[in-house]
Amino acid sequence: MTSESRAEVSRIRVWDAPTRLFHWSFAAAFAAAWASGESDRWRDVHVFAGYLILGLLAFRLLWGVAGSRHARFASFAFTWREARDYGLRALSRNAPRFVGHNPAGAWAIFAMLALAAVVSVSGILVLGGEEQQGALSGWGRIATGAMVKELHDGGASLWLLLICVHVGGVVWESLAHRENLARSMVTGYKQGPAAEAAPSFRWFSALALAAAIAAFAHWYFEGYEDRAPGRTYLPFIGRALPQSAAWNAECGSCHLAFHPSLLPARSWQALFAGQDKHFGEVLGLDGATTAELLGFATKTSADAGLSEASFKIARSVPEREAPVRITETGYWKKKHAAIPEATWRRPKVGSRANCAACHLDAERGAFEDAAMHIPD
Repeated sequence: MTSESRAEVSRIRVWDAPTRLFHWSFAAAFAAAWASGESDRWRDVHVFAGYLILGLLAFRLLWGVAGSRHARFASFAFTWREARDYGLRALSRNAPRFVGHNPAGAWAIFAMLALAAVVSVSGILVLGGEEQQGALSGWGRIATGAMVKELHDGGASLWLLLICVHVGGVVWESLAHRENLARSMVTGYKQGPAAEAAPSFRWFSALALAAAIAAFAHWYFEGYEDRAPGRTYLPFIGRALPQSAAWNAECGSCHLAFHPSLLPARSWQALFAGQDKHFGEVLGLDGATTAELLGFATKTSADAGLSEASFKIARSVPEREAPVRITETGYWKKKHAAIPEATWRRPKVGSRANCAACHLDAERGAFEDAAMHIPD
């Protein structure tokens, strides 16, 4: 905790093996989460990285109490004034050298651990709320999950900024004190007084942590090929939405029985009111069947927000409009804007109405982003 004295220095153990394994695993998990954050195709990797970050965070909190000398929080519990003064001295390149964490670095570590907690927990809440998936599936309304997503994204951006500052500090300190701090986090060794050496590298604890990470990865991706045959990603199949045998029979006799959650209730009312000109066809449904189908459609329409897709479709349609085609909704247009026209003409796709060509859960009506695959 104290700076290096003039005592004779030598190559000593500083960072134990669990601390080093945590450090690089934590960095890799964040990198994977950030790289996959905007990709529906790699949602499985993003969620895995988020859970891993939360698990690593729990380990680090435990290791901050039970770890070796320089891994314990008590060894770098500096005040804000100490961190500020150290930072100012570091800028003038006359800051003292610390064998363990210096005051500025210590505050960066605590801040990153706090952000990790915010980002990982909010991520699980977003997954459970907006996506209705994961450990907290269905914990709240989709709208609530969408609000939490703002906290999740903001926390992740702030965390990235702090990482950049941290890396810059490591480079600055390495140059100032003529030592490779990144390498010391790989080997565990630094130059310092023998009195400040860690007693051991705690290899058994490191092996236990590595085994836990490997076991979690195996469990999470087990049966990967069975769930995504021939694909390079793991689709998230949406939860089952309310179904109607009459709806599936009547609508499915001519085309995919598009789930009512894909249009507002007023759109379905307009569709059933115009049975004599149903996209060039005459439905000719009797009164009882019409009432049954319209009742189901109204109850499970996009207005009910049964899925992320339905929630966002409802929000994208102005209140005074009642589109009768799903492809006319603002959300559909936004999600499909980047798809080239040639893709729609592919034999396995055919038209914009063939949702099942790309969406693995089209018949269920969920239309999860990560359950989509454009055929060759």
